[in-house]
Amino acid sequence: MSKICVIGGSGFLGSHVSDALTNLGHQVTIFDEHYSRWSNKNQKFIQGNLLDRSKLEEAIEGCQYVYNFAAISDLNDAKNKAIETIEVNILGNAYVLELCRKHNISRFVYASTVYVQSREGGFYGCSKRAAEEYIIEYEKCYGLDYTILRYGSLYGPRANKANGLFRIIERALDTGFLQYEGSPESMREFIHVYDAAEASAAALEEKFKNQSVVLTGQEAMKIADLLSMLAEIIGFNQNSIKFINDYQSGHYIRTPYAYLPKIGKKYVPPMHVDLGQGLLELIEYVVNSKDKNK
Repeated sequence: MSKICVIGGSGFLGSHVSDALTNLGHQVTIFDEHYSRWSNKNQKFIQGNLLDRSKLEEAIEGCQYVYNFAAISDLNDAKNKAIETIEVNILGNAYVLELCRKHNISRFVYASTVYVQSREGGFYGCSKRAAEEYIIEYEKCYGLDYTILRYGSLYGPRANKANGLFRIIERALDTGFLQYEGSPESMREFIHVYDAAEASAAALEEKFKNQSVVLTGQEAMKIADLLSMLAEIIGFNQNSIKFINDYQSGHYIRTPYAYLPKIGKKYVPPMHVDLGQGLLELIEYVVNSKDKNK
């Protein structure tokens, strides 16, 4: 099995992908600023900052594959941190690319977003587009093979306040209202983090070499319908649903597909987590998280 470095492997998605790779028998090294609450004895952990090139090299050297999940990934957060977003999402990723080239990494797997295909996305979307361009150029100039994974709306266990559905559910349990800041016409293709993690591990297959892959849910769903579904599950009446029709700068409403730097092939896992079951699991996770923080 292969030695794999997962940069940002302590986070929501990165930790699940680390587990998926470990379950396949790979030797996983997690590199992150924060110790992973979910790492297991079969995973090595190196603590460090993405911009610390010596620590980063310690994690990458000797590996065959490198995944990069480290980023300022909250679109709203990035709006107020333009320079920091450039430093982490563009410069930090360039450091990773250069070390992958230096150490002859077989494949670099990059966590991108469907926002690279959109006119929306703010500084976050800009940074991801720039990072993708550098990745493609590294392959042209140095032959560094890559796979770009463009994730849609993720949900599931280990999420935190940076995750949209987590915030909605947590606020609902505190206030009794299911509130969404945006248009009721907004549509999203939610994908459970388990499905995203398994697909991310499968991305090492030869057919995904030098490809951009879209990882979203099975079908688009209106936010209004999703909130109705949540209300039924939690036991709220439909009057508990509130929309604040405030224009959300940087957020798309119906589709992210506008700007196309390179067409992404959508990967659909052969089996996937049912949305209703996934929401039940997320609600239980939010409740347990709140109990632990009391």
